Amino acid sequence: MKVVVFCGGDPLQLTAEGQPVPKPMVRLGLQPVLWHVMRSHAACGMDDFVLCLGRGADVIKGYFLGYQEALANDFVLSGSQREVRLLRTDIDRWRITFADTGKQAPVLQRLRTVRPLVEDEAIFCASYGDVLTDAPLDEFLEDFRTRPELAGVLAVRYHDAMRLVDTGPDGRVEAVRGLEQEGRWMAGGYFFFRRGIFDLLGDDDSMLDGLLPRLAAAGQLRAYRHGGFWSGMHSLRDVQQLQAMVEAGTAPWDPRHRTPEDDA
Repeated sequence: MKVVVFCGGDPLQLTAEGQPVPKPMVRLGLQPVLWHVMRSHAACGMDDFVLCLGRGADVIKGYFLGYQEALANDFVLSGSQREVRLLRTDIDRWRITFADTGKQAPVLQRLRTVRPLVEDEAIFCASYGDVLTDAPLDEFLEDFRTRPELAGVLAVRYHDAMRLVDTGPDGRVEAVRGLEQEGRWMAGGYFFFRRGIFDLLGDDDSMLDGLLPRLAAAGQLRAYRHGGFWSGMHSLRDVQQLQAMVEAGTAPWDPRHRTPEDDA
């Protein structure tokens, strides 16, 4: 299953050191948030990634080219040759395509650019490279396979930077609109698409204000509500809170902490 990850936005100052870095490369523990997002997908069997790169592409490429499994996993060091035997691995099964999609390109233009890399897939996934969740993506994907809509979106509780998702009783999205009140559901930055989605990409190049409302109006968007953990990274405070979870060993999005009860 291919996963398109949007990670080409402008560098932001989201570190205590005050050094602007690409948002997906902000570190949470030893690894950048992009790695955490990718691992969440991989834990659900989605490990063929297409990274839509833009600004900071060299930083992202350099990170993966120099990745050392031993720094993130337990291992045994032995012998005069100091041989390393990993007790656990994380990215050894990942397949990662690095695609330059332009430094100034909006999200849907990036999606159009990587069309040749995913259009052989009947269904593919997509997400932003800086949004974390413990949602059961594999279960949502299996349900989406049985549905007729062209697109599915993770719907999470209100947050101050996204768009509301109105759903009918059967889960079909009826409208995507601006924030008006708390206690509602919003688009959470994780998507399932059928390849027919490329025929509906307009010239507005906006996911939240263009494509999703257009899909909803056509009855072609399904919401997958998740009341569990979800967090974007919009401020240094967000980063600090997520970092504290990693340091405490309680990060909800970590697949090692997920239990069957979490998905009930």
